[in-house]
Amino acid sequence: MSTGFGAGFHAQPGKAVDALAYDRWTGRWSRLFVPAVLAAAAVKPGCRVLDVSTGTGEAAGMALPLVGIEGTVVGADISPAMLASARTRLSGSSFLPVAADGQALPFNDASFDAVICQLGLQFFPDPARGVGEFRRVLREGGRVAICVISTADRAPMWGNLADVLSRFLPELRDVLFLSFALHDPNRLEAMLVDAGLRDVSVERTTREDSFESFADYWEPIEAGVGSLPQSYLRLRPADRRAVREEVRSRLSRFELTGKLCMSVEMLIASARA
Repeated sequence: MSTGFGAGFHAQPGKAVDALAYDRWTGRWSRLFVPAVLAAAAVKPGCRVLDVSTGTGEAAGMALPLVGIEGTVVGADISPAMLASARTRLSGSSFLPVAADGQALPFNDASFDAVICQLGLQFFPDPARGVGEFRRVLREGGRVAICVISTADRAPMWGNLADVLSRFLPELRDVLFLSFALHDPNRLEAMLVDAGLRDVSVERTTREDSFESFADYWEPIEAGVGSLPQSYLRLRPADRRAVREEVRSRLSRFELTGKLCMSVEMLIASARA
């Protein structure tokens, strides 16, 4: 899929990641689900954990205190810019960053006690191949846990923007909706089963948060970190204003005493090797 996006779709080609903007756009929601993912993966002291699509290191950073000084967290990501951000954020810890494609992991079989993938698998060209790699590097009895976004309507902070942008950039529609590509729990479950994993479970989980205002919601979009913000910045100024106003109108139903109060549903899939 040649669309001019950087590897992994989140970081602009050749540019450093604005970690603060990424945190406000994605990280603030992602971290609400990380404790459940780490629990599903049975991360505990002494574990050797692989965090695939580590991004800016959100999940890896929360795994480190769980594994303790005897454990290790390896963060793999296909995007050099995202990995550089994670390396800066988690420097001096037991975090080992590795530039790698999640569909062709550079690790020996049965190398890890737990494999986690937080909001990354939906962006893989071949997610099933990625799950197969997760299984390969997982020791017998080890656990894998994967978190993906549910449907666009159950993630209004991203779904509404994707829908509006798709009318202005129809040629990018497939990319704009990649965030929701693994919303079907039956498909996700089948991938894990087909990879040879056991005790497969897929659970719907919802969390809530709020923005101080629409401006607070919109500001990180202007920074262009993430596939949707990058797409928005491709538009002409007049079209950007039109997109902003339509999204504002759509999200007005979530306003409460000036704040935007929203919930997001994600699927957390887990299994045992």
